[in-house]
Amino acid sequence: MPLAAALARTKPIYEKVKHVIPAMEWPIFAEEVAAILDLKRERNAVILAHNYQTPEIFHGVADIVGDSLALAREAMKVDAAVIVLAGVHFMAETAKLLNPAKTVLTPDRAAGCSLAASITAGDVCLLRQRYPGVPVVAYVNTSAAVKAEADICCTSGNAKKVVESLCVPRVIMLPDEYLARNIAAETGVEIIAWKGRCEVHERFTAADIHQLRAQHPGVVVLAHPECPPEVVAEADFAGSTAAMADYVGARKPARVVLVTECSMSDNVAVEHPDIEFVRPCNLCPHMKRITLPKIRRALETMREEVTIDPAVASGARRAIERMLAV
Repeated sequence: MPLAAALARTKPIYEKVKHVIPAMEWPIFAEEVAAILDLKRERNAVILAHNYQTPEIFHGVADIVGDSLALAREAMKVDAAVIVLAGVHFMAETAKLLNPAKTVLTPDRAAGCSLAASITAGDVCLLRQRYPGVPVVAYVNTSAAVKAEADICCTSGNAKKVVESLCVPRVIMLPDEYLARNIAAETGVEIIAWKGRCEVHERFTAADIHQLRAQHPGVVVLAHPECPPEVVAEADFAGSTAAMADYVGARKPARVVLVTECSMSDNVAVEHPDIEFVRPCNLCPHMKRITLPKIRRALETMREEVTIDPAVASGARRAIERMLAV
């Protein structure tokens, strides 16, 4: 499609994101966005995008957006034949687990996750041997093979609810050490944690929060629970990406900082141009592997398709469905 036609077609989209994408950059994205819109119609496809995707993806081509919990729930309602997951690999696996008859594509198979890479199914088996009878809660930021060895899954948005639903004094929660420690502080449940950490959130420190408050008086600090406990303690609020977005929408602070992956601030800022967003920019290198050209190529070629061993899928699906039932 000629650039002029692509710019005309995508003008309503740009009007929405112009607060966060400079006008001189939009022509770079317009042709890709227009092509993807056509391909979605031709392929009977939908695009699911995580909150950490860049605005031209999140607001430009995605049909369903949200945090891991929202994407898991919405994936079950998809009528399209093809799902493209604009996020990291474990998210694409989750979409496939919940839609086994559909074609699920990942724009970049190498888009991984430091948390998912920190633990294996064999590690879970060893934990069960060491702590017999203790239920295993697996964060969604894990492979399907790890989920298959767990009793139930959780996300940062429902971890407290999931842990409390088990009605036991002690649980194994993996792989995020900081999420486990933060949930233990909220619930009073003894939590046996793994040593996995998010390479984005582990870099934030309490000193960073002090510096933000000194440099931006009156700023409201919202932190993700994958951050170290001392960071969560210094924040005004801690919650999942969806909870952060809801907080901003409900409270409308004049100045706010989202202590998480920096594309989150851009995507929330689109909906709240009147709020000042302070941006401590820690990028997720894995999320940033997903681009408009890769999404376009996935739809053009119908590659890379996500497949899961049926023997693994049954157990992993059970753990996810138990979570969704809580």
